Amino acid sequence: MKMKKMLVVLPVSTLFIGALAGCGGESDKVSQSASPAASTPSSPPVTLTVEVFDRGIQGQPDLNNNTWTRYINDNFGKQNNAIVKFVAVPRSQEIDKLNVLMAAGEAPDVSFTYDSATVSRYAKVNGIVQLNDLLAKHGKELTNYLGKTVLSYGLFDGKQMAIPAKRTSLAWNGMFIRKDWLDKLGMPVPTTRDELYNTLVAFRDKNPGGVDGVIPWGLAATGLNYNYGNLGESFWGKESEEQFVTAPYSWLRPGNKDAMRFLNKLYNEKLISPDFALDKTAKQADADLTNGKIGFFSANWDYPLRQNISQPLKANVPTANYVPIDVFQNYEGKYKKIAYNENGVNVIIPKSSKNAELAIKYLNWMADPKNLFFLQYGQEGVNHKMVNGIPQVINQTGDNMQTSYLNLDYTLVVNGVELGDPEKNIKALAASAPGYEEVAEQSYKISTTDTYTSFFFDTPNESNIKFGKTLGDMNKLMTDKLIVCKPPEFDALYDKLVAEYLAAGAQAVTDENVKIYKAMQASKK
Repeated sequence: MKMKKMLVVLPVSTLFIGALAGCGGESDKVSQSASPAASTPSSPPVTLTVEVFDRGIQGQPDLNNNTWTRYINDNFGKQNNAIVKFVAVPRSQEIDKLNVLMAAGEAPDVSFTYDSATVSRYAKVNGIVQLNDLLAKHGKELTNYLGKTVLSYGLFDGKQMAIPAKRTSLAWNGMFIRKDWLDKLGMPVPTTRDELYNTLVAFRDKNPGGVDGVIPWGLAATGLNYNYGNLGESFWGKESEEQFVTAPYSWLRPGNKDAMRFLNKLYNEKLISPDFALDKTAKQADADLTNGKIGFFSANWDYPLRQNISQPLKANVPTANYVPIDVFQNYEGKYKKIAYNENGVNVIIPKSSKNAELAIKYLNWMADPKNLFFLQYGQEGVNHKMVNGIPQVINQTGDNMQTSYLNLDYTLVVNGVELGDPEKNIKALAASAPGYEEVAEQSYKISTTDTYTSFFFDTPNESNIKFGKTLGDMNKLMTDKLIVCKPPEFDALYDKLVAEYLAAGAQAVTDENVKIYKAMQASKK
């Protein structure tokens, strides 16, 4: 799928890390038990520790003892005289928790983070293992699978310090509206920002779902699944590429103030979840969504199709029908929206690890198509069924339950469906929610139209390493404060918060980004 791209710098949150310097296809059949070992090992097994996200999903299995972890131990552990032990880290605290473990020299042998700035900091203080030699010796299949482009996102100062996962789906945010509510009101699907506003007002005033506490636009605290879609982009004015990619966050972009003012207007007119800023885990937003109270929301492109949302919603409100929409048009007449780069999560091996070689062997084993397929889809007839040559997950509870989409937290070499064929991957995405295939296809198409991606700086930004965590926290607080303040207070508060933000390090980050960007452009000449 082709996408027209621009470049932008994404927000990253970093932590100060001290005291580290010392420190095949779907048809493949896979057995769930190991083949007999060629010989009985004479030494006791080695324990390989691997990080896994704890997402707090209701009814989730033991994250260290389930169908998937047993498969890993039977098919990798036994063959390598190892026991793979999983260390759960809360998803909402992944950077904070990883930082504590790294500083204490207790991080899992296979650790990971989505924040490349954090990896950069670890690399600089010699807190993680350089992987070039290990990859060359034990990572042939892994290297071939990821390819040069994906691996380049793990290079720092020319050295391979992280193993980025391959992201097979570049779609990011999606926006969804209750079509059944629109039909009841006799209103069309909105196609512009003004039409969406009028629709939200109608949801508030006429409550077409007849629910207690109708919420026209469902939202949670900044930084979680629920977001503002590409609302901001629809207000942004023209910028040069240099301006666009070097600004941390969006506070100084032309038009951004108007975007925030629009959200403030919606909140003060009771069109947004009233207590969104207190919903730090998005559990309230999920509850409102699955209980049929929300008319419109923006989140991951496939959010309403996910098992933890679609099943309770269908049980609670069988008539609910969310359809994807695209309403935020910019000055060019385009619906600019961010998409993912080709890389996903960054896997790192802490310097404190005594099992770096085994860790690379583990990732290399995972890159084998038959192993990757099982970890994503499991056993045919039990964990998935084949429909027109495409596997469809059979949603389950207990040991067989997947706590993230296609076991994302156990398949660290890939983010997204991997069937070895881009066309099959897209079909599998659509088939991931039986009965919602058309919705999935529409949402994916919208989310990959008029997109831009983040700009990858090939040199660590020292100011971002120093101030990134502070700026990330400030960004969330600023957004929430500006949405909930009284309209007469908005302009003065916006100017005050942005000035504080620049003084707290954003100006230094911007200046250094400009310097790195210019050096990168000069090197191309």
